[in-house]
Amino acid sequence: MMRALGPGSVSSFLKVILDVVYAALMIGVAAVGLMVISALVFSFNPGLLQGVTLPAAGASLASRWPTVTGGLLAAGLYIAGVLVIVGRLRRIFVTLTAGDPFHPDNVSRLRLIGAMLAALELGRYVVWAAGAWLAPELAKQRPGLSLTAWFSVLVVFVLAEVFREGARLRREAELTI
Repeated sequence: MMRALGPGSVSSFLKVILDVVYAALMIGVAAVGLMVISALVFSFNPGLLQGVTLPAAGASLASRWPTVTGGLLAAGLYIAGVLVIVGRLRRIFVTLTAGDPFHPDNVSRLRLIGAMLAALELGRYVVWAAGAWLAPELAKQRPGLSLTAWFSVLVVFVLAEVFREGARLRREAELTI
């Protein structure tokens, strides 16, 4: 049976996967950042986009640059939020691999993960509202309330409190002789 904690455990395997995902997200943030910069450059010189049309909207890309730039910016912020979550998960898994699951820093890491999950879900509503305002013809469906997302936020905050209690008990055990 495979161990959950320590070197050579499931947690060390998951840490490697998180490292790969983290690197991919870093590349994604950089790529989207370059696309936002490109969109802004094209917006100042729309002549570069003459004749380029958006198949879905049938409109000139030059006339849609604010929507395109806003969409790219929203995507970049979303990926950056996921990057923060994966970064904190990597740090938690470092402590799990070291055999120290109730490290005191894991509490704040889990709280930040919960806050980022909530921010990403709220951001989804904001992006939809902005899209409905800027391009009403493209915003056909309203975003539904995602019970899974909000349940995940609550679970992460509860886990943070469990880890806080575990860290407190560990400190008390270290003080006893």
